[in-house]
Amino acid sequence: MGTLDGKVAIVTGAGGGIGQGIAVALAKEGASLTVVGRNLETLNSTVDMVKALGAEAIAVKCDVGIRQDVDRMVAETVRKFGSLDILVNNAQAASGSIPLEKTSDEDLAITMNSGFYGVWFAMQAAFPHMSERGGKIINFGSNAAVNGLPGKSAYAAAKEAVRGITRVAATEWGQYKINVNVICPIAATPGVLKWQEEQPRQYKAAMASTPMRRFGDSEKDIGRVVVFLASDDSGYITGQTIMVDGGQTYAR
Repeated sequence: MGTLDGKVAIVTGAGGGIGQGIAVALAKEGASLTVVGRNLETLNSTVDMVKALGAEAIAVKCDVGIRQDVDRMVAETVRKFGSLDILVNNAQAASGSIPLEKTSDEDLAITMNSGFYGVWFAMQAAFPHMSERGGKIINFGSNAAVNGLPGKSAYAAAKEAVRGITRVAATEWGQYKINVNVICPIAATPGVLKWQEEQPRQYKAAMASTPMRRFGDSEKDIGRVVVFLASDDSGYITGQTIMVDGGQTYAR
């Protein structure tokens, strides 16, 4: 018996990295999954991993920055599984490390479309289904935004916007038994490895300032917190930002 038996979840950005780890963690607890992203090949790899655990899963190709794609993502999930209980808004594209004064409109659009607008569209699309029986929404922020990491102005803008709408949704939707929370993670993902190459000094400083002296594991560290927030155990938690960063934020 898993803590999420009978539950249906959508995980965006699930073709790899944190999203894939989250999908595996949810599947191990019995959830049925729609894994979402822009690359069907990587999504199908996640589906295979989930099915190997005995859980049901489908892949939906979707650009979360396009409302019609997001509406279709939710509709296909409900058509396949009959309901929607858990929404994990993990997808986020971003440019590299760029000073604020050199950040272009295109850089800002990339982060806002995939991050803020993707979350906005998905929450609105999920609401009619969750308002009938309750639900759990887990959005993703970033300690880079909370802590004002240099070179991340566009990324920080998108992530802090996500935290803002999370608090509003938690206030407005609590009456419908919908919990809405944010996780700010640090995990050893391909994106972090790219950051290590581009900004080795920042990377070393981040590692040195992390009390745990490591970056998290996408499934065991980040995915398990998602499982908790998606389960009945977190029924009285909403509107919160949970820093899953090995203590880096409090240590600053």
